[in-house]
Amino acid sequence: MEENIGMPPQSLFDAMDSYIGERAANGVFLDGGGLHGTEDAVNFVVRQGEVSRVDGPYAEAKEVVGGWSLLDYPTLEEAVADQQKFAELHAEHWPEVTVVATLRQISEGPGDDAEPSGA
Repeated sequence: MEENIGMPPQSLFDAMDSYIGERAANGVFLDGGGLHGTEDAVNFVVRQGEVSRVDGPYAEAKEVVGGWSLLDYPTLEEAVADQQKFAELHAEHWPEVTVVATLRQISEGPGDDAEPSGA
């Protein structure tokens, strides 16, 4: 999401409480939360075998990760359909901002089949 856009409206918080509550009740929602802005962030950069620490804020940051969630769906199709609902909540309750909701699968390591249980 965009950096420094302010607090989401209460209606989005209320809608997300319901959305997450339903998924927690049926065992899909495992964990998640919001993230603070980049003003206190610390990055560790590995470049050519050397590690350096870079403290925020980052002037070049235009978009940041605002939150995360870990969900477990029986199929990738169900995960994609539910991610659409998640994005629609933001469109309905906070239409003035740009939010990119990204769905990624958890890798089980080398040789996983690209659709592990828990999309």
